[in-house]
Amino acid sequence: MDGCFHFPLSIIHFPFLILRHGFLLVAKPCGPTSHDIVAQLRRSLGEPKIGHLGTLDPQADGLMVVAVGAKALKVVELFNQLPKIYEAEVTLGVESTTYDREGVLTELEPKVGWIPPEDASRIQALIDDRFIGKTEQVPPIFSAVHVGGERAYRKAMRGEPVEMKARETIISQCRVTDYHFPVVTLEVHCDSGTYIRSLAHDLGTCLRCGGYLSALTRTGVGEWSLRSAVPPENITWTDVVPLKDILAGCTGRVVTDAEWTELRHGRLIEGDLDGTKPFVAWYQGLPVAILERSRKRQGMLKPRKVL
Repeated sequence: MDGCFHFPLSIIHFPFLILRHGFLLVAKPCGPTSHDIVAQLRRSLGEPKIGHLGTLDPQADGLMVVAVGAKALKVVELFNQLPKIYEAEVTLGVESTTYDREGVLTELEPKVGWIPPEDASRIQALIDDRFIGKTEQVPPIFSAVHVGGERAYRKAMRGEPVEMKARETIISQCRVTDYHFPVVTLEVHCDSGTYIRSLAHDLGTCLRCGGYLSALTRTGVGEWSLRSAVPPENITWTDVVPLKDILAGCTGRVVTDAEWTELRHGRLIEGDLDGTKPFVAWYQGLPVAILERSRKRQGMLKPRKVL
């Protein structure tokens, strides 16, 4: 070692792409909203351009994937539909107006002759029969779903009637990990549009005793795990996963000097791609654009986003 750093040419050309653009894995605590966490990170990192890949309710904790920097925000759309993993605690015998512990709780009197499930196997059998695979789910009225051009929860908070339509959702796995009546603990693998609050409510309805979501932890988003996440108060720039590492698993191609010049000015280059997957243009070892087929010129690619 000669005591000097010899930076690669790519870092000299694109210093902010490496150092100030990427994703954070944040371990959100219970209490603050997802917006609160983003605001906290904006202050601590001194970076105004920060967003997240999916909201966690205030009373939920767990993994939040956060995009840091303008270039990282440009690729958030590529990751919006990632599957999620949750650990959910469902309390039976009680219903909630919001389907979770934030709402008004009402303890239900057991129906005549009703007996609590003796063990987890009965609950698991019901879940396997009713909730696994592609199903229809009605979101809670206290949710951010748009109804008549307005968020449903705003109408509900004003006491207005809210008609929620069923939406298709996919739960690939839902396993009972613990059961001591009245509390059932579930591990849920689902798509990004699944409401775990609705799952808890619907499970209670199917068991004919009512139920609500009493605790929720998001443990996974795509291939990212809560085990790798950092509490927001401890996060520094060294925790940011560079954008080049985030996009390394995407399909793509290396572009020449001439092609990069065309792309950075929004012009077309020759090529083709699988239209169902994100396609990344790489230049000097770094991602520089997200490409898509040109609709007007066959055999040509255009930059959907220039990074």
